[in-house]
Amino acid sequence: MWSLSRLAIFGLSILSVSATILQNGQPRITNFPNSRIDPSSYSLTTYPRNASEISYKGRWDSRYVSWWSAPGIKFGYTGQTVAVTFGNWTSDGVLVGYRISGLDWIFTNVTVGGTHLFVSPETPGSDLTAPISPSTFELRVTNWAYRIQIEAVHVAEGEKLIKIPDYGRRIEVIGDSLASGMYTSYEGLSSWAYGLGAGLGNTEYSITAYPGICAADQDCWGNPRGQVHQWFYTSDTSYRASVMYGDNPEPWDFSKRPAADIVVINIGTNDQNSHNNVSITTYIDALTKIIQGVHGKWPKAQVVVMSLWLGFYQSGNTYLPNAPQGFVNEIYQMYKWFNSDDYLRNPIVYDGVTKKTSKTGKGTAPFVHYFNTTGIMQHNDIGPQWHPTDVGAIKVASHLQQFIRMTFGWEFYATGSEVFHETEYWNDEPGY
Repeated sequence: MWSLSRLAIFGLSILSVSATILQNGQPRITNFPNSRIDPSSYSLTTYPRNASEISYKGRWDSRYVSWWSAPGIKFGYTGQTVAVTFGNWTSDGVLVGYRISGLDWIFTNVTVGGTHLFVSPETPGSDLTAPISPSTFELRVTNWAYRIQIEAVHVAEGEKLIKIPDYGRRIEVIGDSLASGMYTSYEGLSSWAYGLGAGLGNTEYSITAYPGICAADQDCWGNPRGQVHQWFYTSDTSYRASVMYGDNPEPWDFSKRPAADIVVINIGTNDQNSHNNVSITTYIDALTKIIQGVHGKWPKAQVVVMSLWLGFYQSGNTYLPNAPQGFVNEIYQMYKWFNSDDYLRNPIVYDGVTKKTSKTGKGTAPFVHYFNTTGIMQHNDIGPQWHPTDVGAIKVASHLQQFIRMTFGWEFYATGSEVFHETEYWNDEPGY
């Protein structure tokens, strides 16, 4: 969680950001390096932001501005120097995580218009060139509410960037605050959605999730549109998006990236909240159209629909899940309908830009799967603000990984590199 000079939840505006992580209400000790430099003091080779060697992860608009949760960049490089210049649309002070090859994440705050030195000969591991060769550099935005804009990437004079091929499999997560990492330590980089994608290993992942958003296309907690609409667009539903685009955001160009192989959907917690006044019929219609929209854009993608969780309460001398647990029966019946013979013979696709549905004219094999979250988390895996703790996020990610492995035959390829940062809790005292 961040210490903010102005509240930045559910799409409200943000004035500035500071790097205080609150751990159970107390500031966590951090040591984020000051990475800003004066580039005129260095001899650098500069690449423009549209250089083919730079791979953009997640959703970025035509101005090279990042959106949604945990977007990033990745490339290979020679030498021992990497710096990035950020544009004027960057959220001043936003915390980013970066890493060299398979080494641990490092965090720093970046600034509007600033050039930041991430790798230098003094950076631990910058001289290690195997077994990952060439060395790679990856940077991710931690917070769902803030953005970066890439202006240029620099390496040492005489060195170069190298294009790193994408991994051969891709996963997309569509969701709300639960998927975006709200209230976990490093937010997007501590979310279960990130843990799923990164934890699988050798997998490209994109997290199209934003706090407070509903599936239904209506205002929910300050988000003017729902995922049934917004998933088809590049930007999220934040205040900053309205400042940049008003009511005319850029549609997402699905041809920019290969199709996702698996799409995980976890949305509905905000729809079921009585504050937002979404009926069951409206919610299921929106969720149905999101799935049909995915099938329209990526006909071969497998869709995993997660059941919702709404926390727990103490009942006498134990704890029980809050009831009802969020459209449980309705989500399951929708899943069964997608797998019915009638639907599979005449599948329907949806376009969130034109708002049109149409039949494909040809049958399809089953592609919608149901992931039951019951029993994965317990009451102490949910924080005081109704979101998974770091441990809760890890549990959800781990169970999803196993579900994907058993359902689709995806092997695990992560070989030991850090996924979640600062989760090493252990006991060195054996003599109780």
